[in-house]
Amino acid sequence: DALNIPKEHPARDLWDTFWIKPLKNGLLLRTHTSPNQIRYMEKHQPPLRIIVPGQVFRYEASDSSHGIQFYQLEGLMVDKTTSVANFKALIEQFFKKLFKENIQMRIRPGYFPFVEPGFEVDIKDRSDKWLEVIGAGMIHPQILKNVKLDPSQWQGFAFGMGLDRITMMKYKIDDIRLFHSGDLRFIRQF
Repeated sequence: DALNIPKEHPARDLWDTFWIKPLKNGLLLRTHTSPNQIRYMEKHQPPLRIIVPGQVFRYEASDSSHGIQFYQLEGLMVDKTTSVANFKALIEQFFKKLFKENIQMRIRPGYFPFVEPGFEVDIKDRSDKWLEVIGAGMIHPQILKNVKLDPSQWQGFAFGMGLDRITMMKYKIDDIRLFHSGDLRFIRQF
């Protein structure tokens, strides 16, 4: 609820999560690392800057760019003058340092209930196709209120990225499922 996700949102769908039995206990494997942002904001006062890595699980069809288990990296920055320009500069520097070259990147509108405006970041892969790698946006004012921060005083951005997809692009790996295949020939190359 603190993330502004409506009860009917697909992220809360019983069919898109892995529940630990018995269901009545309400335990499930996490589908996002985003709740860590709320926990951090509840316990710390701004200005805030955090990075939270974690393993997540989604009950969905698996293909070469989607897995049921992957690593996600959350980022959050809250300050008095944080803007979309700060986010864009951070992500551009991240990709430049990671890939050691300028890569093609685009930011396009996206919807996530915990940010407003929301956007998605795509980068071009080696086959010249766009691949979505980051969901992000400016933190929704209601989220700030939920953690007792005044949105007229504080603003920030949040983002989440799939580390497996980023690793695929850096090392030119064609299939995300290889990371969890147990194939030692694949894993030992790293």
